[in-house]
Amino acid sequence: MGVINVKIHSLSGRVPKYETEGASGMDIRAYLERPVTLRPGERALIPTGISVELPEGFEAQIRARSGLAVKNGISLINGIGTIDGDYRGEIKVGLINLGEEDFVIDDGDRIAQMVVAGYEKVDWEPADTLEETSRGCGGFGHTGKK
Repeated sequence: MGVINVKIHSLSGRVPKYETEGASGMDIRAYLERPVTLRPGERALIPTGISVELPEGFEAQIRARSGLAVKNGISLINGIGTIDGDYRGEIKVGLINLGEEDFVIDDGDRIAQMVVAGYEKVDWEPADTLEETSRGCGGFGHTGKK
């Protein structure tokens, strides 16, 4: 397992943190002047007070916290958020309340998790045909339920 150094600016002094030894995602927290209430079906952009300088070839993925999703119906608006390596602004998390009750977010609450991952750039190579596979053109659900 490698470790990379990433510069971070934090308005609160808090930084993303791995909560367990084997965690791949770091919890990130809300940075709020006052609580935000998400009503059922409502969405909001929640500030974190952090901005980062990722090394070339890396991105930060913002993911939902499974506990918030299962217990309260709180999820990310766009599924997974991508923080590109050249973005230097404050990271904000788009949350949506898919639950049936109001959900209050306070300053310092863990609202999402961040995974820093490497990526490769692609050079597209036009082709008239593609290599055959056993799946072929089978799309969503083509393998059945079991």
